[in-house]
Amino acid sequence: MCGTCGCSDPTNAVTLTDPKSGDKTLLRHGAIGGAAHSHGHTHDHHHHHHDHGHDHSHSHSHDHDHSHDHDHDHHDHDHDVPHVHGPNGEVISLEQAVLAKNDNIAARNRGWFEGRGVLALNLVSSPGAGKTTLLERTIEELAGRARIAVIEGDQMTANDAERIRAAGARAVQINTGAGCHLEADMVAKAVERLDLMPGEILMIENVGNLVCPAMFDLGERMKVAVISTTEGEDKPVKYPHMFRAAEVVIINKMDLAPHVDFDEATCRANINEVNPNARVLSLSAKTGQSMELWLAFLENEAGLGGSGKRPDAAPL
Repeated sequence: MCGTCGCSDPTNAVTLTDPKSGDKTLLRHGAIGGAAHSHGHTHDHHHHHHDHGHDHSHSHSHDHDHSHDHDHDHHDHDHDVPHVHGPNGEVISLEQAVLAKNDNIAARNRGWFEGRGVLALNLVSSPGAGKTTLLERTIEELAGRARIAVIEGDQMTANDAERIRAAGARAVQINTGAGCHLEADMVAKAVERLDLMPGEILMIENVGNLVCPAMFDLGERMKVAVISTTEGEDKPVKYPHMFRAAEVVIINKMDLAPHVDFDEATCRANINEVNPNARVLSLSAKTGQSMELWLAFLENEAGLGGSGKRPDAAPL
């Protein structure tokens, strides 16, 4: 999984920056898809630990229905997910295992959010589409009406988290290193630092990427895809999995549309082709053009009152 983009690099480190102290915590060193991995069995007769890399020409899979316990100096591994070693299926089986584990954690995240009335949204886009600017404007516009917290995902730097704090919201930065997406366990650990209150809005700004974030459920209420007029009209049909996964699509930077020959009707038709149920909102986070559509949507989803109207996609 993501083997060509760096996620499987065993030297990859994922860090979380504390919103108050600025201290960095290592969440993970070594990637989920790397050849070197650690795993553990829990049995009745033995319990052991080891980290090892596999370079086998054979392929095998194994399951343990029995449980046993015993002690060894160098072992402690658990196979809580099935896996296959070898050239004939390792990527597929590992992908299935990783996604299954991620989905389990995402389900716990979702239950935690729902139990506290927290509206969690997963913002996805290509780099530079304007997610952070949208969040800044949203925080400023809803000041005094909603508490907003943000999880920022980037490969490097805390630039976006600093921008969010300057706008008036709490933010935790996750740096994924070579990783190209956030995962449910990263979100769970970041939420521990945010001290979310019942009824808050949690914005998860995912790593800029229109491919891998579509695969990973974080426990959010929904995905919100942001595209900009400067990217052209064809992104929804080029990256259909992402736009199919999103319930809301924001077409941002409408102030630039006349200058980049952007055809809004064509873009909306492309979105409709891959996801006819998506709500489509055209706006400019920079100028504030039509921001009221997005704000009304948030107020409605978060139960804040507001206009009480849910903005639906405009007719094509």
